[in-house]
Amino acid sequence: MRILLIADEESKYLWDYYQPGRLKDIDLILSCGDLKQEYLEFLVTMGSKPLYYVHGNHDKGYVSFPPEGCECLDDRVINFQGLRILGLGGCVRYNPGPFQYTQKEMQQRVKRLRFALQRSKGVDIVIAHAPPRGYGDAPDNAHIGFEAFVELMDKYQPRYLVHGHVHPSYGYRLPQSIQYKNTIVYNAVGWHVIDIDPPPQPEKKKRRLFGR
Repeated sequence: MRILLIADEESKYLWDYYQPGRLKDIDLILSCGDLKQEYLEFLVTMGSKPLYYVHGNHDKGYVSFPPEGCECLDDRVINFQGLRILGLGGCVRYNPGPFQYTQKEMQQRVKRLRFALQRSKGVDIVIAHAPPRGYGDAPDNAHIGFEAFVELMDKYQPRYLVHGHVHPSYGYRLPQSIQYKNTIVYNAVGWHVIDIDPPPQPEKKKRRLFGR
């Protein structure tokens, strides 16, 4: 499955200079926040593929005008063609703005999802706006990562935790991807494409038929 990851910076290649067919091989679009509603609406229209998003800390406008044709994944677990995907938007609180959470508040959000994660038997991809604490985050107050995400990776071992929020242009010299145990922490600022196979599905047990 080919997934388009987007976050924080609208791409001229995918918007201003878009050419028909550029998204023809994309199966799914995941947005990690801080993007204009019009940009998401354009991509979901041109790509004709599902687009799921979480909120970034600059997405106040989504409250009154959520991007049409797109679906919010915040605080939800979905199964998309065999891939289990969890959404946890927002960043660490650093001012009174929207979609910001203390470390404790994010821990509570993750805790409330435990039954959904049990039902789905885990998660393959976590899409977030902020990174995990110590893995792809930055030292300033606005860009510190969430401790709860590290605990989430320890417990459920998703294949990917995809985030935005920390722009490479900030000059922190952070790698685009970081391996944490069995999880790849991936910074999706801008746009990127990943290929991932859905996990194998367990075979259904055949019912034995008894006759005379």
